[in-house]
Parts: sequence; structure tokens; C-alpha cells
Amino acid sequence: MQCFAWSCLAVVAVGAAAAASETTPAADPPEVKFGQSAALTGPAQELGLGMQLGLRAAFAEVNANGGVHGRRLSLMSLDDVYEPEAAVANTRKLIEEHDVFGLVAAVGTPTSRAAQPVASEAGVPYIAPFTGAEFLRQADERANVVNVRASYFQETAEIVERLTRDLGIDRIGILYQDDSYGRAGLAGVRRALDARNLRLAGEAHYPRNTEIVKVALLDLRRFDPQAVIIIGAYKPSATLIRWARRLEWNPVFVNISFVGTSTLAEELGPRGEGVYITQVVPFPDDTRVPVVAQYQKALAALSPGTEPGFVSLEGYLAGRVVAEGLRLAGPGATREEFLQALRHAPAIDLGGFELRYGERDNQGSDRVFLTVIDANGTVQPATRMSRP
Repeated sequence: MQCFAWSCLAVVAVGAAAAASETTPAADPPEVKFGQSAALTGPAQELGLGMQLGLRAAFAEVNANGGVHGRRLSLMSLDDVYEPEAAVANTRKLIEEHDVFGLVAAVGTPTSRAAQPVASEAGVPYIAPFTGAEFLRQADERANVVNVRASYFQETAEIVERLTRDLGIDRIGILYQDDSYGRAGLAGVRRALDARNLRLAGEAHYPRNTEIVKVALLDLRRFDPQAVIIIGAYKPSATLIRWARRLEWNPVFVNISFVGTSTLAEELGPRGEGVYITQVVPFPDDTRVPVVAQYQKALAALSPGTEPGFVSLEGYLAGRVVAEGLRLAGPGATREEFLQALRHAPAIDLGGFELRYGERDNQGSDRVFLTVIDANGTVQPATRMSRP
């Protein structure tokens, strides 16, 4: 594989090809090709790689069962290093040169804000982006978008609800990434606080794709909030929390799902005790949920020994939604027929994780879950917040 700065091409054809004889090669079954532009290198690479892994597991599972209407699913992934300009270039390449049926599992708000209009202009579905940004949920304006996860507004509303109700906290600060992702989270926090007649106790931000958070930490500490909501990626989030622990400054830290939970916990270890993270998919170890058990089986078949995680589970769910949309649309469906099939589908139960779409609703799930890092640095499910 040859890489050129941000444009590192990773082509993944998922599924076993038919065995070829020495004299007459057997024809491969027809395929439906999907494209992904995501961070596969750089500070946010665990998010892109996790989504890619989950997609591959889902596609391999579907293909092993005969594909969808006899057509196997394949995935082509391009690295955008979580930068908008690269995401646009990748999206154009996937559409114009590789004629993908749809874009799936893009990672990030700034990248999606730049790339989604390119897909829309070409009439290409933009499926299950790994972001809860509100602009992608404007169904009338984003007719080609199919969201799976709950929104950042819903995550931040749950965070503020838990902080105020469970812990009685009313002085809440925020650290956010200084781009459209961070500002989306900031807007959600302000909205949730406004609903309770509260104001932010303090705010600070840091540049995307960096860990430059020390000044932000000192600014936040000066405001003395009881809790800090972090709208960021795992590396800067972990850096800020580690520095806070060294300074013996210990407000309640809460992250939203985009942070990359498993990697954040690994970065922090025991220093992460009491750090909360909201999630938009079920706990990836809870095999009582049928779709989680199916995900674990598919993951083990594709990548034996790989630990389940929230990001790859979300990628797996994205892959399952792709397959369900194609199934509902029928053999030889067009892109528009795929979108219409999901838009007018009855409730889609993936196995304990239900999705509901509508003519003016392009977001399937509204569910938000709570997790916390324990004293051993392990992520655990939680039903409410409590003091460590």
C-alpha cells in the first residue's frame, strides 16, 4: 500500500470469493460497493479504524449468508486524517472514480459538514456518519443522510440531567474542540442549561488534531466548575484529565460518545476513575442484547482476539443498516429507492436495538446510555451518576 500524506488508500473487499478452477475461473458474485472516508491515521485514527472494523465484520457476516438479494457487500476506505479538505477529495474520488453506491461511516462533524454536500449533489446516500451534529438531522435539507445514532443535543441533555439530578451540580464548565464538532456540543450544553435556567460556569477550547489543552485547563480551573463536559477526541481529553489529576483538581469529568471510550480508558488507566461517558449504542459486552451477541460473533470471525468496543459496535450497526436498506429496497435497487425504503420502513429491530425513520426523520435511534470508568481503568455501564 502506498500513502500520500493524508490520502492513504485502503481497499477492503469483504467476503470470500468463489474458488476458481485452474482452467475456468468462476465468476465472482455481483457486489454493491460502499465507500468510507475516515481518520485511519493521526490523532483520531482509533475512531476511523473502529468504524471500519465494525463495518467489515457486518459485511462479512452478510456475505457469508449469501449477501443481499444475491449481491455481496464490499467496502473501500480512504484516510482523511480527520481533516475536511481531505474528506472532500476522498468523497469525490469514491463517487467519481469508484462509483460507490453510498458513503458510510464517515467520522466527524467538520469532515461531514464538508463532504456531505458533495455526496448530496451526486445523489449518493450518506449513511451512518459517526457524529451527532444537528445539521445532519435536518431531514428536509439533508435528504441523502441516514443517521443511526442519537444526536449530540440528546447526549448533552442527558449529561446535564444526570449532573443536576443525580449529583445536585449547578456549576458546569465545558472544554470543546474549536471547530463545528465542538461548537455543536457547546450548543447542546447551552440548550440543556437554558432549559434549567442555568448558565455555563466557564468555557475553554483547543485546536482540532492537537493536545494543546494546558491553557484551557488553567482557564477552566479559574472558573472553578463542579463538573466539566468535554466535547473532544480521546487524546486531548485524556491529556486534560491527567493534568487535572496532577494539579489535584477533580471536578466531575464527562465526555460524549465521539471521544472513543475504549481508547480514552486505556489512555487514563486508574486515573480515569469517575470519568463518565455517554454512549449511543448498547454496552459492547452485554450479550443479553441479541445484536451485541451477533456483533461479537461477527467480530470474532473477522478478527479473532479483538476486544469488543463501542466504536466498532457502532460500525457494525451501520453495516447492518446498509444491508437492511438494500433488503427492503429489493433486487437491483437504485440509490433513491434505497433511501425511500428506509424512510418508509416500519420499525427496524436489529436485535434489541430499534430504529425508526420517517419522511421528516432521518435519525433511527434516540437512545443514550451512560458509562463510567472504574478504579481499575475499566469502563462499566451506569444507571446514574455518583461520587467516586
